[in-house]
Amino acid sequence: MKEATPVKFYLARYFFLALSALQGLASALMLLQFGDSPKARFVSFALFTLALIFLSLHLLVSKNIKRVALSKKKIAVINPHKVKSYDWSDVKNIKLIPFLNMYSLKLKGKKNKIYFLATGNTQALFGIFSADSDLIPKKVR
Repeated sequence: MKEATPVKFYLARYFFLALSALQGLASALMLLQFGDSPKARFVSFALFTLALIFLSLHLLVSKNIKRVALSKKKIAVINPHKVKSYDWSDVKNIKLIPFLNMYSLKLKGKKNKIYFLATGNTQALFGIFSADSDLIPKKVR
């Protein structure tokens, strides 16, 4: 079974949280460095607003990004405490999000989509499956 590296997974999952922390830190440093000037307050407010937007994006997106291992017969969704296997017949649809190099997977009987990273270094453009195309059956695509 092939799966994305853990480094790529954790980078994708916690990217918006790290960006939010950096924006919040920049906002606090702006206020401390430049004090009560109107420009500093405005820039600090803008940076803090960006930090809150990135934090809300993290809370919305991170729970749906999963580690997934692919084989020709099964899909395994890897959670920290368990691994759940599905057959390709359980897959409703699968799509490649081209500019993020991430797949969107919808399983039959499940409410939410699962987002996962490609297994290798792919050069996917405009919805064309490249590296993982030998693992994904044509009837699912």
